[in-house]
Amino acid sequence: MKYSALNLAWHALRNHGGWPPAWRHARPKPSYDVIIIGGGGHGLGAAFYLASQHNINNVAVLEKGWLGGGNTARNTMTIRDNFLYPENVRFHRAAVESWHTLSNDLNFNIMLSKRGMTTVLMGDRDLSDAKRMVNTTSLFGAEHRIITLEELQQRLPLAESPQRLPIVGGIHHPDVVIARHDAVSWGYARAASKLGVDIIENCEVTDILCDAQGVTGVQTSQGKITTRKLGMAVSGHGKRVAAMADVCLPIETVPLQAIVSTPVKPILDNVVVLRGLNTYFVQSDKGELVMGSIAEPYPSYSQRGTPQVPEATIAAILQVFPVFERMQFMRQWAGALDITYDNSPIISKTEIDGFYVDVAGSGGFKTTPLAAMMHADLIANNRPDPLIEAYGLERFSSGRLILERASYGNR
Repeated sequence: MKYSALNLAWHALRNHGGWPPAWRHARPKPSYDVIIIGGGGHGLGAAFYLASQHNINNVAVLEKGWLGGGNTARNTMTIRDNFLYPENVRFHRAAVESWHTLSNDLNFNIMLSKRGMTTVLMGDRDLSDAKRMVNTTSLFGAEHRIITLEELQQRLPLAESPQRLPIVGGIHHPDVVIARHDAVSWGYARAASKLGVDIIENCEVTDILCDAQGVTGVQTSQGKITTRKLGMAVSGHGKRVAAMADVCLPIETVPLQAIVSTPVKPILDNVVVLRGLNTYFVQSDKGELVMGSIAEPYPSYSQRGTPQVPEATIAAILQVFPVFERMQFMRQWAGALDITYDNSPIISKTEIDGFYVDVAGSGGFKTTPLAAMMHADLIANNRPDPLIEAYGLERFSSGRLILERASYGNR
């Protein structure tokens, strides 16, 4: 069924009692052409693009819990491309652009909202990095512009310059958007299921089966399933899952927290980044301030985090926005962030023939449509698109790392 205003009005007259399920709850078949491990945005997206762009419909997505219940739902919704190295600028710029047609592609409202982003610069080092980023991103068509203190005050009238780290300027980036994270998962699931993809929830992969020629299948909590092509789009436990095939991924996993205030009336219309304090926040459609900061300084698979990070995040925001002092803290969560040694993504073949991975990076939600598309293309054609050639695993053995400084806050 196509979602439309006409269908919405028709079902409203019937008390919305006739809507079909958004996707099929399939049982696993004995064999598939492709299996994708991970039912988040990246995994469901890869399955959708395999079916829609490569005519590979005999695909299963295996999710150990429920769709979108992992790291896809544990982020701050911000979609940006403020990076420093050309490989990352090129990829993330294309990723931001890929979001603008996603609702139409999926026939599902992902609640995309163009906000723009204002980065507050606090010190000469911030200003130096900002000039470098503006010059690099301009080569790829991104619009980043250094703004004066006067314009910054117009954009953020509630901001005050702290004495310890005085504000020296800002960057305005109008192309930053936010999207509803669970709607992205649901939209991909619905569209993929419509194309014949089997979506299997509560199906945990317990082993990856291989022979001398490569991947042969997976062992799951619902039995053995065979395949010759296996894609992994797991966030938070990617290293553990890859180890089932004796593939050692050069990543470590750390908790990355986000905190939310009680809702207030609209006071911010863009994403705010406090560069010198490694903190950012945005006001959601419901009026809450959604805030984030640095990752925890230790490896862990926990989705809780320590109280020190929320305390430091709130303290940093209050240095520049003391007007928020009386706002109340409502809830907190943490996602498990996979970090590579160079703070850049991995979308790559592995040494096991037929085993492909899409993991890590500097927070995966913002790259969802493009990363899923590139992962699907890699699985279908067994060779990387030029856009992701730099993200292969071989860079860690050759020394061709992409040492992305813009993501150092995660360390």
